[in-house]
Amino acid sequence: MAEHTSSSITIDASPAEVMAVIADFARYPEWTGEVKEAEVLSTDAEGRAEKVRLLLDAGAIKDDHTLSYSWKGQDEVSWTLHKSQMLRQLDGSYRLAPLDGGRRTEVTYQLTVDVKIPMLGMIKRKAEKVIIDRALAGLKKRVESAA
Repeated sequence: MAEHTSSSITIDASPAEVMAVIADFARYPEWTGEVKEAEVLSTDAEGRAEKVRLLLDAGAIKDDHTLSYSWKGQDEVSWTLHKSQMLRQLDGSYRLAPLDGGRRTEVTYQLTVDVKIPMLGMIKRKAEKVIIDRALAGLKKRVESAA
């Protein structure tokens, strides 16, 4: 069974401002670091992405894959791997919690990665940690610079 990695960061913006950046997949290449291309393939009745194709380059993990997204209210989005060349599993979530009356947001990012090729668990977890840390730092910078 694959293990997951998670981390949190506090962003000086409301949960709605943070989620707006998370939901704007077309701009992921501008702030995530690892995502080189992003294309929304389908949306739900509310116009939120359901399937997204991503071209990922995270050093040890390079892949062109499609994720299926599930939105829970306004404060959580999770995803599962739909299709991939190299990955067996890429499941994750962003959970947002308001702080200071909603002026700040704690963002928790959880990620589970499993690859089709043999790779030491330690290397997979390091790749997960790099993806999470860069994504959270990029998200914080992106949201706070827009606020």
